[in-house]
Amino acid sequence: MLRLASGLITGLIFGAGLALAGMTDPAVVLGFLDVAGAWNPALAFVMGGAVIVTFIGFRILRGRRHPLLGTGFSWPTATAIDRRLVGGAAIFGIGWGLAGYCPGPAIASLAGGRIEVVIFVAAMLAGMIAARFISAAPASASPASASPAALKR
Repeated sequence: MLRLASGLITGLIFGAGLALAGMTDPAVVLGFLDVAGAWNPALAFVMGGAVIVTFIGFRILRGRRHPLLGTGFSWPTATAIDRRLVGGAAIFGIGWGLAGYCPGPAIASLAGGRIEVVIFVAAMLAGMIAARFISAAPASASPASASPAALKR
């Protein structure tokens, strides 16, 4: 129960921070992406602050043996820049640029009850489900995973 409560409190703090910084307003995000027009640097300051806090937090956590409410950390192990990473980043960026939302602010914006946010979150969830099905597909069914020798035949 304590883990659930801490997750809820953390999520509320994160959502409140996004709302306070104006990141739940797609116009702010789109203004940041409009580098050739009326550029709005607000998002850069929010991201910079997040990077600083995350850097400090990771340094503190790396010195601990286990989290306060868990048995172990789940540190990322992947370091390769591959097609999945680049493709996923590109799709994320296209969606972000078209809609002005990324997952965190979109979920926080659900509290406003606007239909476009509900549609965006539903589409985001559908995309996440589709990605799981695509990732679970057998490797032989995907032409992208075929060996160069097989492609020459």
